[in-house]
Amino acid sequence: MSESRPTPDMSPEEFREWGHKFVDWVADYLGHPERYPVLSRVEPGSIHRQLPPSPPQKPEPIEAMLHDIDKIVMPGITHWNHPAFFAYFAVTGSFPGILGELLSAAFNVNGMLWRTSPAFTELEEHVLDWLRQMLGLPKEFMGVVYDTASTSTFHALAAAREAIPEYNVSEEGIAGPDAPRLRMYTSTHAHSSVDKAAMAIGLGRRGIVKIDVDGKFQMDPHSLETAIKKDQSEGYRPFCVTATVGTTSTTSIDPVSRIADICEKYKLWLHVDAAYAGAAAILPEMRWILNGTERADSFVMNPHKWLFTPIDFSAFYCRRPDVLKRAFSLTPEYLKTAEGDKVTNYMDYGIQLGRRFRSIKFWMVVRYFGVEGLQERIREHIRLGKLFASFVEADKRFEIMAPYPFSTVCFRLRSDDASNQRLIDKSNATGKIFISHTKLNDRLTIRFPIGNLRTTEEHVRMAWDVIQKSAG
Repeated sequence: MSESRPTPDMSPEEFREWGHKFVDWVADYLGHPERYPVLSRVEPGSIHRQLPPSPPQKPEPIEAMLHDIDKIVMPGITHWNHPAFFAYFAVTGSFPGILGELLSAAFNVNGMLWRTSPAFTELEEHVLDWLRQMLGLPKEFMGVVYDTASTSTFHALAAAREAIPEYNVSEEGIAGPDAPRLRMYTSTHAHSSVDKAAMAIGLGRRGIVKIDVDGKFQMDPHSLETAIKKDQSEGYRPFCVTATVGTTSTTSIDPVSRIADICEKYKLWLHVDAAYAGAAAILPEMRWILNGTERADSFVMNPHKWLFTPIDFSAFYCRRPDVLKRAFSLTPEYLKTAEGDKVTNYMDYGIQLGRRFRSIKFWMVVRYFGVEGLQERIREHIRLGKLFASFVEADKRFEIMAPYPFSTVCFRLRSDDASNQRLIDKSNATGKIFISHTKLNDRLTIRFPIGNLRTTEEHVRMAWDVIQKSAG
């Protein structure tokens, strides 16, 4: 008598049944996200306590999993897809992007080599060229998809280190007897990923020089050049500058053209971080924000921030892909292929060997909305940002703390930090909105970014009403 053997997987018929139910669940969730408080209200450890301490030994029904999603998982979700999510930078998992994620999971390919899925490689090349055109970047910029801007910045700094002509870092490392004392530069308002990338490539945080900003929170080029000269005189080897278009706290725009002049003068790698704000450059009237970026060596922007692509999807561009490849290319015998240099093998352009099919979701987003549709939605968010700023400016209890070139407004009560923190806490406790803070000139400041696909003027007006009432 033969043993009964388990089926290898869920049957196609069962998958179809539950697939329909899960799609219905997602459609209902995203159709009515206002049913939930934006910010999760659970206490630390509450999710753990509801989960069994050991994994199930026997199969469990899908019904039980869907039940637990509703009863255990959902209370612990902070709803980034909520139209009243006004914290950090709002993001959107759009329906076409979600369908793209489904296909990515279904194909389950590893795009390390061209031959491991030619469609993976060529679609990634193609959609990144579409985005390059939408942003007005030069043709020589080669694109690579990474997960986040933090990873993109790491690769930029690693390439910058590799580009130092008198030292072969990928062979000799950073601790050899002839290793230079490296310095890189960024503004005091640059994203923390710059510091983390410096730590990861062996530079260390002491190897970063933070350049002062002006009254608009933009990097001061004069201070940058002064710092470079000082370091050279003290025996350091300057090698890289990171400029920001749309800083995290204020969305300020560094003067990239003037910074590029300095980088060319001293032969430094220029990386431009436009993770959030870069998307605005698809608008003809906003293309100016990337002035000077065409002279950068590398550039990053995140379609998962303001181009309605589910996280994660970071578009990294490099004007010197040969240097990037030199920094990371390593091909053991089992990964050698007959195609050679006739194709792109993306494993050569980053730390990852395994790469998931991220480009398909962005491909679907661009095709579904079209460039004009994406432009219309970003343009509306910028309008709503200016509308919100007008509310703040009309109320003498509040003050604007920074320029608002995009859809993010920094403001505060004309009071002490404790009063502003109470306002944030009371606003968030309503469950109607979620706002976050930063510090500008040592004063606690409220940030109000608009970027969710489903956010309307009604949500912005409601948020302002909540904020006014919470101010007392």
